[in-house]
Amino acid sequence: MKDSKQTTTLSQFISILLLPFNVTVIIPAIGLYFTSFYLFTEIHFPFNILVFILGGSIFTGGLIIVIAAIRQFIQKGKGTLAPWDPPKKLVVSGIYRYTRNPMISGVAFILLGETILFGSWLLLIWFVLFSAVNYIYFIVGEEPLLEKKFGADYREYKKHVPRLMPRKTPWED
Repeated sequence: MKDSKQTTTLSQFISILLLPFNVTVIIPAIGLYFTSFYLFTEIHFPFNILVFILGGSIFTGGLIIVIAAIRQFIQKGKGTLAPWDPPKKLVVSGIYRYTRNPMISGVAFILLGETILFGSWLLLIWFVLFSAVNYIYFIVGEEPLLEKKFGADYREYKKHVPRLMPRKTPWED
């Protein structure tokens, strides 16, 4: 049992390192290192503080969403966020009661927050590209796969919980 738990923990760590960490830290860091195209050339007090608060709040909100989604995958889904070790059970609890894909929403918020904080055109392009590709993939690839894997349970969940924009109240199944 201990080896199984260690394998799961290792798999979780690897999936987090390769997926959201890579998308939100490594790729933006490389982009920022090699470019100097900025949205805001000079922002003066007090607007610089407002930009910092706005970007930081969006970033933090995204991070909270991603952590909550990963936690649900581990605890309720018995799997990881990675395609090679997906959840074995349909996750419809926690943050998944508000939106069907909080992981992508959370990562998109992190990228948007970074875009505002660093004021980078390149990060803005990365945010838009990441969001568009994942939205299309979710519709074309992931949703049909989830429907096939979880059947009527997923179809019922899909009827009541929006894809990205959260419900005002949690869905009760």
